[in-house]
Amino acid sequence: MLLYLNIFLYLSQLTHQEEYKIFQEKAATSGSDHLTKHNLVGLLSEDLIKIGYFCNLISYLMEANPSKKFVLRPHPTESIEFYENVFHGFKNIKIMDVFFKPITVNKLIIPNRFAMAPMTRSRSPDGVPGENVRDYYQRRAAGEVGLIITEGVEVSHPSSSGYPDVPGFRDKADEGWKQVVDAVHSEGSKIFPQLWHVGAFRKSGMAPDPEVPGYTPSGLVNTDKKAAHEMTAEDVEMLIECFVNDILKIKDLGFDGVELHGAHGYLIDNFFWEGTNQRADGFGGSIDKRTAFACEIVKRARAKVGADFPIAIRFSQWKQQDFEAKLAYTEDDLKTFLMPLVDAGIDMFHASNRRYWEPEFEGSNLNLAGWTKKLTGLPTITVGSVGLKSDFIGMYAGDDAVESQSIDDLIGRMESDEFDMVAIGRALLSDPEWVRKVKTGDFEAIIPFEKKYASEIYF
Repeated sequence: MLLYLNIFLYLSQLTHQEEYKIFQEKAATSGSDHLTKHNLVGLLSEDLIKIGYFCNLISYLMEANPSKKFVLRPHPTESIEFYENVFHGFKNIKIMDVFFKPITVNKLIIPNRFAMAPMTRSRSPDGVPGENVRDYYQRRAAGEVGLIITEGVEVSHPSSSGYPDVPGFRDKADEGWKQVVDAVHSEGSKIFPQLWHVGAFRKSGMAPDPEVPGYTPSGLVNTDKKAAHEMTAEDVEMLIECFVNDILKIKDLGFDGVELHGAHGYLIDNFFWEGTNQRADGFGGSIDKRTAFACEIVKRARAKVGADFPIAIRFSQWKQQDFEAKLAYTEDDLKTFLMPLVDAGIDMFHASNRRYWEPEFEGSNLNLAGWTKKLTGLPTITVGSVGLKSDFIGMYAGDDAVESQSIDDLIGRMESDEFDMVAIGRALLSDPEWVRKVKTGDFEAIIPFEKKYASEIYF
Protein backbone atom coordinates (compact mmCIF):
# COMPACT_ATOMS: atom_id res chain seq x y z
CA MET A 1 0.00 0.00 0.00
CA LEU A 2 1.40 3.37 -1.01
CA LEU A 3 0.41 6.35 1.11
CA TYR A 4 1.06 9.85 -0.17
CA LEU A 5 1.93 12.41 2.49
CA ASN A 6 1.96 16.13 1.93
CA ILE A 7 4.67 17.02 4.38
CA PHE A 8 3.64 18.28 7.61
CA LEU A 9 0.18 16.93 6.86
CA TYR A 10 -2.61 17.60 9.22
CA LEU A 11 -4.88 14.92 10.54
CA SER A 12 -7.83 17.28 10.87
CA GLN A 13 -10.03 16.36 13.82
CA LEU A 14 -10.99 12.94 12.55
CA THR A 15 -10.27 9.86 14.60
CA HIS A 16 -8.09 7.17 13.12
CA GLN A 17 -11.18 4.96 12.58
CA GLU A 18 -12.82 7.69 10.53
CA GLU A 19 -9.63 8.26 8.54
CA TYR A 20 -9.37 4.54 7.87
CA LYS A 21 -12.90 4.53 6.49
CA ILE A 22 -11.80 7.16 3.97
CA PHE A 23 -8.84 5.00 2.96
CA GLN A 24 -11.18 2.04 2.51
CA GLU A 25 -13.46 4.07 0.26
CA LYS A 26 -10.52 5.26 -1.85
CA ALA A 27 -9.19 1.71 -2.12
CA ALA A 28 -12.55 0.45 -3.33
CA THR A 29 -12.50 2.90 -6.23
CA SER A 30 -8.77 2.78 -7.04
CA GLY A 31 -8.98 -0.34 -9.22
CA SER A 32 -5.89 -1.75 -7.54
CA ASP A 33 -5.43 -4.11 -4.59
CA HIS A 34 -1.87 -2.99 -3.92
CA LEU A 35 -1.96 0.75 -4.58
CA THR A 36 -4.04 3.21 -2.65
CA LYS A 37 -3.53 6.90 -3.39
CA HIS A 38 -4.88 9.32 -0.87
CA ASN A 39 -3.72 12.78 0.06
CA LEU A 40 -4.27 13.59 3.69
CA VAL A 41 -5.34 17.22 3.92
CA GLY A 42 -4.03 20.19 5.79
CA LEU A 43 -0.91 20.76 7.80
CA LEU A 44 0.53 18.29 10.31
CA SER A 45 1.72 20.23 13.30
CA GLU A 46 4.23 19.04 15.81
CA ASP A 47 1.35 18.64 18.23
CA LEU A 48 1.88 15.29 19.97
CA ILE A 49 -1.82 14.49 19.97
CA LYS A 50 -2.11 14.88 16.22
CA ILE A 51 1.09 12.92 15.62
CA GLY A 52 -0.39 10.27 17.88
CA TYR A 53 -3.57 10.21 15.77
CA PHE A 54 -1.48 9.69 12.66
CA CYS A 55 0.56 6.87 14.23
CA ASN A 56 -2.66 5.24 15.39
CA LEU A 57 -4.02 5.47 11.86
CA ILE A 58 -0.98 3.69 10.46
CA SER A 59 -1.21 1.06 13.20
CA TYR A 60 -4.87 0.52 12.41
CA LEU A 61 -4.10 0.13 8.71
CA MET A 62 -1.39 -2.40 9.47
CA GLU A 63 -3.66 -4.43 11.74
CA ALA A 64 -6.37 -4.47 9.08
CA ASN A 65 -3.89 -5.38 6.34
CA PRO A 66 -1.29 -7.64 8.03
CA SER A 67 0.05 -9.00 4.73
CA LYS A 68 0.70 -5.58 3.19
CA LYS A 69 3.87 -3.56 3.21
CA PHE A 70 3.47 0.19 3.65
CA VAL A 71 5.49 2.80 1.79
CA LEU A 72 5.16 6.34 3.08
CA ARG A 73 6.06 8.91 0.46
CA PRO A 74 6.75 12.34 1.97
CA HIS A 75 6.27 15.46 -0.06
CA PRO A 76 9.64 16.69 -1.47
CA THR A 77 9.52 19.67 0.88
CA GLU A 78 9.29 17.49 3.97
CA SER A 79 12.06 16.21 6.16
CA ILE A 80 12.65 12.50 5.66
CA GLU A 81 14.36 12.39 9.08
CA PHE A 82 11.15 13.63 10.72
CA TYR A 83 9.14 10.69 9.47
CA GLU A 84 11.90 8.21 10.18
CA ASN A 85 11.87 9.37 13.81
CA VAL A 86 8.08 9.31 14.08
CA PHE A 87 7.78 5.79 12.69
CA HIS A 88 10.90 4.31 14.22
CA GLY A 89 10.12 0.76 15.29
CA PHE A 90 7.11 0.28 13.03
CA LYS A 91 7.28 -2.99 11.11
CA ASN A 92 6.69 -3.20 7.36
CA ILE A 93 6.98 0.57 6.87
CA LYS A 94 9.42 2.14 4.48
CA ILE A 95 9.89 5.90 4.25
CA MET A 96 10.50 6.72 0.61
CA ASP A 97 12.43 9.75 -0.59
CA VAL A 98 13.35 8.54 -4.01
CA PHE A 99 14.89 11.57 -5.69
CA PHE A 100 16.49 13.56 -2.92
CA LYS A 101 18.70 11.10 -1.14
CA PRO A 102 22.39 10.68 -1.95
CA ILE A 103 23.84 7.88 -4.02
CA THR A 104 27.38 6.56 -3.91
CA VAL A 105 29.09 5.70 -7.21
CA ASN A 106 32.41 4.03 -6.54
CA LYS A 107 33.36 6.26 -3.59
CA LEU A 108 31.79 9.46 -4.94
CA ILE A 109 28.70 10.72 -3.08
CA ILE A 110 26.22 12.41 -5.43
CA PRO A 111 23.74 14.54 -3.43
CA ASN A 112 20.54 13.45 -5.22
CA ARG A 113 19.24 11.22 -8.02
CA PHE A 114 18.95 13.81 -10.80
CA ALA A 115 21.60 14.19 -13.49
CA MET A 116 21.81 16.65 -16.35
CA ALA A 117 21.88 14.73 -19.60
CA PRO A 118 24.70 15.61 -22.04
CA MET A 119 23.48 17.90 -24.82
CA THR A 120 25.68 19.33 -27.57
CA ARG A 121 25.60 23.14 -27.55
CA SER A 122 28.38 24.18 -30.00
CA ARG A 123 29.21 27.27 -27.94
CA SER A 124 32.97 26.77 -27.43
CA PRO A 125 34.93 28.44 -30.25
CA ASP A 126 38.27 26.71 -30.91
CA GLY A 127 37.24 24.04 -28.41
CA VAL A 128 37.58 26.36 -25.42
CA PRO A 129 34.69 26.62 -22.90
CA GLY A 130 34.20 30.26 -21.94
CA GLU A 131 32.24 32.12 -19.30
CA ASN A 132 28.98 31.35 -21.09
CA VAL A 133 29.62 27.62 -20.70
CA ARG A 134 30.59 28.08 -17.05
CA ASP A 135 27.40 30.05 -16.35
CA TYR A 136 25.26 27.51 -18.23
CA TYR A 137 26.36 24.60 -16.05
CA GLN A 138 26.51 26.62 -12.84
CA ARG A 139 22.89 27.67 -13.31
CA ARG A 140 21.75 24.03 -13.50
CA ALA A 141 23.87 23.10 -10.49
CA ALA A 142 22.31 26.01 -8.57
CA GLY A 143 18.93 24.50 -9.50
CA GLU A 144 20.00 21.43 -7.46
CA VAL A 145 20.93 19.00 -10.22
CA GLY A 146 22.99 16.40 -8.35
CA LEU A 147 25.27 15.38 -11.23
CA ILE A 148 26.15 17.49 -14.26
CA ILE A 149 27.13 15.39 -17.28
CA THR A 150 28.55 17.85 -19.76
CA GLU A 151 27.96 18.03 -23.47
CA GLY A 152 30.19 15.73 -25.48
CA VAL A 153 33.85 16.79 -25.24
CA GLU A 154 36.15 15.83 -28.12
CA VAL A 155 38.83 13.25 -27.58
CA SER A 156 42.23 14.78 -28.32
CA HIS A 157 42.62 13.34 -31.81
CA PRO A 158 41.86 15.18 -35.09
CA SER A 159 39.39 12.47 -36.21
CA SER A 160 37.13 12.97 -33.19
CA SER A 161 35.51 16.27 -34.24
CA GLY A 162 32.25 16.24 -36.16
CA TYR A 163 30.49 19.46 -35.17
CA PRO A 164 31.60 23.11 -34.95
CA ASP A 165 32.58 24.81 -31.70
CA VAL A 166 32.45 21.68 -29.57
CA PRO A 167 34.68 21.83 -26.47
CA GLY A 168 37.81 19.74 -26.19
CA PHE A 169 40.73 19.08 -23.86
CA ARG A 170 43.52 20.76 -25.75
CA ASP A 171 45.81 22.74 -23.45
CA LYS A 172 44.22 26.12 -24.02
CA ALA A 173 40.89 24.70 -22.82
CA ASP A 174 42.23 23.74 -19.39
CA GLU A 175 41.55 27.04 -17.64
CA GLY A 176 38.02 27.19 -18.99
CA TRP A 177 37.25 23.72 -17.68
CA LYS A 178 38.73 24.54 -14.27
CA GLN A 179 36.32 27.47 -14.02
CA VAL A 180 33.39 25.23 -14.99
CA VAL A 181 34.36 22.62 -12.39
CA ASP A 182 34.81 25.21 -9.64
CA ALA A 183 31.48 26.86 -10.45
CA VAL A 184 29.58 23.56 -10.31
CA HIS A 185 31.28 22.53 -7.08
CA SER A 186 30.45 25.89 -5.51
CA GLU A 187 26.75 24.95 -5.83
CA GLY A 188 27.23 21.54 -4.19
CA SER A 189 26.90 19.44 -7.36
CA LYS A 190 29.22 16.92 -8.99
CA ILE A 191 30.37 17.00 -12.62
CA PHE A 192 31.50 14.45 -15.23
CA PRO A 193 32.59 15.42 -18.75
CA GLN A 194 31.31 13.17 -21.50
CA LEU A 195 34.30 12.03 -23.53
CA TRP A 196 33.30 11.77 -27.18
CA HIS A 197 34.58 10.65 -30.57
CA VAL A 198 31.98 11.05 -33.33
CA GLY A 199 33.24 8.13 -35.43
CA ALA A 200 31.26 7.79 -38.64
CA PHE A 201 29.70 11.25 -38.34
CA ARG A 202 32.87 13.16 -39.16
CA LYS A 203 33.02 14.45 -42.74
CA SER A 204 36.16 15.37 -44.67
CA GLY A 205 36.95 19.06 -44.61
CA MET A 206 36.09 19.58 -40.95
CA ALA A 207 38.33 21.25 -38.38
CA PRO A 208 40.85 20.89 -36.90
CA ASP A 209 42.44 19.08 -39.87
CA PRO A 210 40.33 19.07 -43.06
CA GLU A 211 42.37 16.18 -44.48
CA VAL A 212 41.43 13.77 -41.69
CA PRO A 213 38.38 11.60 -42.49
CA GLY A 214 35.90 9.96 -40.15
CA TYR A 215 37.18 6.84 -38.38
CA THR A 216 35.15 3.66 -37.85
CA PRO A 217 36.13 0.07 -37.04
CA SER A 218 35.34 -1.15 -40.57
CA GLY A 219 34.89 2.07 -42.53
CA LEU A 220 31.12 1.63 -42.28
CA VAL A 221 28.65 4.40 -41.46
CA ASN A 222 25.79 1.90 -41.55
CA THR A 223 25.34 -1.68 -42.55
CA ASP A 224 26.71 -2.04 -46.11
CA LYS A 225 27.44 1.70 -46.37
CA LYS A 226 31.17 2.40 -46.50
CA ALA A 227 31.90 6.10 -46.19
CA ALA A 228 34.69 6.42 -43.62
CA HIS A 229 38.27 5.40 -42.93
CA GLU A 230 38.65 1.78 -41.83
CA MET A 231 40.78 1.87 -38.71
CA THR A 232 44.06 -0.02 -38.79
CA ALA A 233 45.49 -1.80 -35.76
CA GLU A 234 47.74 1.24 -35.28
CA ASP A 235 44.71 3.56 -35.41
CA VAL A 236 42.94 1.50 -32.76
CA GLU A 237 45.96 1.63 -30.46
CA MET A 238 46.38 5.38 -30.96
CA LEU A 239 42.73 6.14 -30.20
CA ILE A 240 42.77 4.00 -27.05
CA GLU A 241 45.75 5.97 -25.79
CA CYS A 242 44.08 9.29 -26.67
CA PHE A 243 41.04 8.33 -24.58
CA VAL A 244 43.23 7.19 -21.68
CA ASN A 245 45.37 10.33 -21.67
CA ASP A 246 42.28 12.54 -21.73
CA ILE A 247 40.75 10.65 -18.81
CA LEU A 248 43.93 11.28 -16.81
CA LYS A 249 43.71 14.99 -17.68
CA ILE A 250 40.04 15.00 -16.66
CA LYS A 251 40.99 13.77 -13.22
CA ASP A 252 43.82 16.31 -12.96
CA LEU A 253 41.40 19.15 -13.86
CA GLY A 254 39.27 18.33 -10.82
CA PHE A 255 36.29 16.59 -12.42
CA ASP A 256 34.53 14.08 -10.18
CA GLY A 257 34.49 11.31 -12.79
CA VAL A 258 34.11 10.73 -16.51
CA GLU A 259 31.45 9.35 -18.84
CA LEU A 260 32.44 7.61 -22.08
CA HIS A 261 30.04 8.27 -24.95
CA GLY A 262 29.34 4.78 -26.22
CA ALA A 263 25.89 5.44 -27.71
CA HIS A 264 23.95 6.76 -30.70
CA GLY A 265 26.21 5.57 -33.49
CA TYR A 266 29.44 7.33 -32.46
CA LEU A 267 32.87 5.68 -32.41
CA ILE A 268 32.67 3.46 -29.33
CA ASP A 269 29.16 2.46 -30.40
CA ASN A 270 30.52 1.78 -33.90
CA PHE A 271 32.64 -0.92 -32.25
CA PHE A 272 29.67 -2.22 -30.22
CA TRP A 273 27.24 -2.53 -33.14
CA GLU A 274 27.47 -5.42 -35.57
CA GLY A 275 26.21 -3.12 -38.35
CA THR A 276 29.41 -1.04 -38.25
CA ASN A 277 31.93 -3.53 -36.86
CA GLN A 278 32.93 -6.35 -39.16
CA ARG A 279 36.51 -6.66 -37.95
CA ALA A 280 38.19 -10.05 -37.83
CA ASP A 281 40.78 -9.16 -35.18
CA GLY A 282 40.37 -9.01 -31.39
CA PHE A 283 38.14 -5.94 -31.62
CA GLY A 284 35.35 -7.54 -33.65
CA GLY A 285 33.23 -10.67 -33.90
CA SER A 286 30.70 -11.75 -31.27
CA ILE A 287 28.86 -9.25 -29.08
CA ASP A 288 31.26 -9.65 -26.16
CA LYS A 289 34.33 -9.24 -28.40
CA ARG A 290 32.91 -6.03 -29.86
CA THR A 291 33.23 -4.48 -26.38
CA ALA A 292 37.04 -4.90 -26.48
CA PHE A 293 37.78 -1.35 -27.64
CA ALA A 294 35.83 0.22 -24.77
CA CYS A 295 37.10 -2.35 -22.28
CA GLU A 296 40.70 -1.61 -23.19
CA ILE A 297 40.11 2.13 -22.66
CA VAL A 298 38.61 1.46 -19.23
CA LYS A 299 41.32 -0.99 -18.13
CA ARG A 300 44.20 1.28 -19.13
CA ALA A 301 42.51 4.38 -17.71
CA ARG A 302 41.84 2.60 -14.43
CA ALA A 303 45.52 1.76 -14.16
CA LYS A 304 46.39 5.46 -14.45
CA VAL A 305 43.62 7.18 -12.46
CA GLY A 306 43.33 4.62 -9.68
CA ALA A 307 40.53 2.50 -8.32
CA ASP A 308 38.48 5.34 -6.80
CA PHE A 309 37.88 7.57 -9.84
CA PRO A 310 34.38 6.91 -11.23
CA ILE A 311 34.15 5.81 -14.87
CA ALA A 312 30.69 5.64 -16.43
CA ILE A 313 29.60 4.73 -19.93
CA ARG A 314 26.57 5.76 -21.93
CA PHE A 315 25.18 3.18 -24.35
CA SER A 316 22.07 2.71 -26.44
CA GLN A 317 20.30 0.15 -28.56
CA TRP A 318 19.15 2.72 -31.17
CA LYS A 319 21.50 4.60 -33.49
CA GLN A 320 21.12 7.86 -35.36
CA GLN A 321 21.67 5.79 -38.50
CA ASP A 322 18.98 3.30 -37.51
CA PHE A 323 16.38 3.92 -34.80
CA GLU A 324 15.45 0.22 -34.84
CA ALA A 325 19.01 -1.05 -34.37
CA LYS A 326 19.78 -3.47 -31.55
CA LEU A 327 22.93 -4.46 -29.73
CA ALA A 328 21.04 -7.05 -27.72
CA TYR A 329 17.82 -8.81 -28.74
CA THR A 330 17.40 -10.70 -25.47
CA GLU A 331 18.31 -10.34 -21.81
CA ASP A 332 21.02 -12.96 -22.31
CA ASP A 333 22.50 -10.92 -25.17
CA LEU A 334 22.48 -7.84 -22.98
CA LYS A 335 24.27 -9.64 -20.15
CA THR A 336 26.90 -10.94 -22.59
CA PHE A 337 27.44 -7.37 -23.77
CA LEU A 338 27.56 -5.75 -20.33
CA MET A 339 29.69 -8.10 -18.26
CA PRO A 340 33.03 -7.50 -20.04
CA LEU A 341 32.55 -3.78 -19.32
CA VAL A 342 31.85 -4.56 -15.66
CA ASP A 343 34.97 -6.71 -15.49
CA ALA A 344 37.01 -3.94 -17.13
CA GLY A 345 36.12 -1.54 -14.31
CA ILE A 346 33.01 0.44 -15.30
CA ASP A 347 31.28 1.96 -12.24
CA MET A 348 27.97 3.11 -13.72
CA PHE A 349 25.87 2.62 -16.85
CA HIS A 350 23.88 5.40 -18.52
CA ALA A 351 21.29 3.58 -20.62
CA SER A 352 19.89 5.83 -23.33
CA ASN A 353 16.30 5.43 -24.52
CA ARG A 354 14.39 7.84 -26.72
CA ARG A 355 11.44 7.28 -24.35
CA TYR A 356 12.41 5.96 -20.93
CA TRP A 357 8.98 4.41 -20.22
CA GLU A 358 9.20 1.82 -23.02
CA PRO A 359 9.97 -1.79 -21.99
CA GLU A 360 13.18 -3.19 -23.42
CA PHE A 361 12.17 -6.84 -23.82
CA GLU A 362 8.86 -8.65 -24.08
CA GLY A 363 7.46 -10.09 -20.88
CA SER A 364 8.82 -7.35 -18.59
CA ASN A 365 8.14 -3.68 -17.96
CA LEU A 366 11.80 -3.00 -17.20
CA ASN A 367 13.43 -0.43 -19.46
CA LEU A 368 17.05 -0.62 -20.65
CA ALA A 369 18.44 0.92 -17.44
CA GLY A 370 16.29 -1.46 -15.38
CA TRP A 371 17.59 -4.53 -17.15
CA THR A 372 21.15 -3.23 -16.93
CA LYS A 373 20.89 -2.80 -13.16
CA LYS A 374 19.28 -6.21 -12.77
CA LEU A 375 21.99 -7.96 -14.79
CA THR A 376 25.06 -6.13 -13.46
CA GLY A 377 24.12 -4.91 -9.98
CA LEU A 378 25.79 -1.58 -10.77
CA PRO A 379 24.18 1.88 -10.51
CA THR A 380 22.28 2.91 -13.64
CA ILE A 381 20.96 6.16 -15.07
CA THR A 382 17.78 6.23 -17.13
CA VAL A 383 17.12 8.91 -19.72
CA GLY A 384 14.70 9.64 -22.53
CA SER A 385 12.07 12.40 -22.70
CA VAL A 386 11.75 12.69 -18.91
CA GLY A 387 9.05 15.21 -18.02
CA LEU A 388 7.97 15.50 -21.68
CA LYS A 389 5.33 13.75 -23.78
CA SER A 390 7.40 13.22 -26.92
CA ASP A 391 11.01 12.44 -27.83
CA PHE A 392 13.59 14.76 -29.38
CA ILE A 393 12.74 13.73 -32.95
CA GLY A 394 9.79 16.10 -32.96
CA MET A 395 12.14 19.05 -32.49
CA TYR A 396 13.95 18.20 -35.70
CA ALA A 397 10.63 17.56 -37.45
CA GLY A 398 9.58 21.16 -36.86
CA ASP A 399 7.65 20.98 -33.59
CA ASP A 400 8.19 24.22 -31.68
CA ALA A 401 6.96 23.07 -28.28
CA VAL A 402 6.57 19.85 -26.28
CA GLU A 403 3.88 19.35 -23.68
CA SER A 404 5.10 18.55 -20.17
CA GLN A 405 4.27 15.18 -18.64
CA SER A 406 3.62 13.98 -15.10
CA ILE A 407 6.50 12.15 -13.41
CA ASP A 408 4.25 9.80 -11.41
CA ASP A 409 5.37 6.84 -13.50
CA LEU A 410 9.00 7.82 -12.98
CA ILE A 411 8.45 8.01 -9.21
CA GLY A 412 6.93 4.54 -9.18
CA ARG A 413 9.86 3.09 -11.10
CA MET A 414 12.36 4.75 -8.77
CA GLU A 415 10.49 3.42 -5.74
CA SER A 416 10.72 -0.10 -7.15
CA ASP A 417 14.51 0.36 -7.57
CA GLU A 418 14.33 -0.18 -11.32
CA PHE A 419 17.22 2.28 -11.75
CA ASP A 420 19.21 4.64 -9.56
CA MET A 421 19.36 8.03 -11.27
CA VAL A 422 17.38 10.01 -13.82
CA ALA A 423 19.00 12.20 -16.47
CA ILE A 424 17.04 15.27 -17.53
CA GLY A 425 17.67 16.76 -20.96
CA ARG A 426 15.43 19.20 -22.78
CA ALA A 427 13.37 19.99 -19.67
CA LEU A 428 16.52 21.50 -18.13
CA LEU A 429 17.18 23.61 -21.22
CA SER A 430 13.89 25.45 -20.80
CA ASP A 431 13.93 25.49 -17.00
CA PRO A 432 17.23 25.36 -15.08
CA GLU A 433 15.12 25.25 -11.89
CA TRP A 434 13.29 22.08 -12.94
CA VAL A 435 14.79 19.90 -10.19
CA ARG A 436 14.17 22.48 -7.47
CA LYS A 437 10.55 22.87 -8.59
CA VAL A 438 10.07 19.11 -8.44
CA LYS A 439 11.55 19.17 -4.95
CA THR A 440 9.11 21.84 -3.76
CA GLY A 441 6.15 20.37 -5.63
CA ASP A 442 5.77 23.52 -7.70
CA PHE A 443 4.97 21.64 -10.93
CA GLU A 444 2.73 24.35 -12.37
CA ALA A 445 5.66 26.78 -12.36
CA ILE A 446 7.85 24.56 -14.58
CA ILE A 447 8.64 26.29 -17.89
CA PRO A 448 7.56 23.99 -20.76
CA PHE A 449 10.19 23.10 -23.34
CA GLU A 450 10.17 25.00 -26.61
CA LYS A 451 12.55 24.64 -29.52
CA LYS A 452 13.96 28.13 -28.95
CA TYR A 453 15.59 27.00 -25.70
CA ALA A 454 17.84 24.60 -27.60
CA SER A 455 19.47 27.56 -29.37
CA GLU A 456 19.91 29.87 -26.37
CA ILE A 457 23.55 30.48 -25.50
CA TYR A 458 23.34 29.52 -21.86
CA PHE A 459 19.85 30.24 -20.62
